[in-house]
Amino acid sequence: MKWRQLSIVAACALSCGSVFALSDGEYKASRERVDANYKVEAETCDKMSGNLKDVCQAEAKGRRDVARAELEATLRDTPKARAKVTETRADAAFKVAKEKCDDRAGNEKDVCVADAKAQHEKAKALVSEQRRVSDARADTMADARDADYKAAKERCDRLSGDTKDRCVADAKARYGK
Repeated sequence: MKWRQLSIVAACALSCGSVFALSDGEYKASRERVDANYKVEAETCDKMSGNLKDVCQAEAKGRRDVARAELEATLRDTPKARAKVTETRADAAFKVAKEKCDDRAGNEKDVCVADAKAQHEKAKALVSEQRRVSDARADTMADARDADYKAAKERCDRLSGDTKDRCVADAKARYGK
């Protein structure tokens, strides 16, 4: 199973219900499927030997971890959960790359490990950047909402009595105040 096919597990989980969220039962069933797939892959890896077995195990664990993170992101649907998927992918790819480097020796192995670390650090930096952008976007949206609320409240000031109270209450409800 390749990395691209990994999202099929999450898509399978999505086919059980809503596109936007999973119920607890759907999440649990999908997680059990992910764990069952991992067990099958682990058994396949056990038939191998040497570094090939280690690489196979690292790939299987990586697919499992990414699938779990995707399920969590589908369940929670938050920027933090989506960032966790990207971070988990980077960690899994790094572990696999390090295991593949074990087939080499000397300077060639050192260069291989250094390249793997560099790719991992780039991916982690990208996750960090995405989080900062997401946080900045959320702050901007909150500021815009505050400005819209203030404008709506100002429009209510020309009214009086119950009409003004309803207007202010509507503005609060509309802008989450």
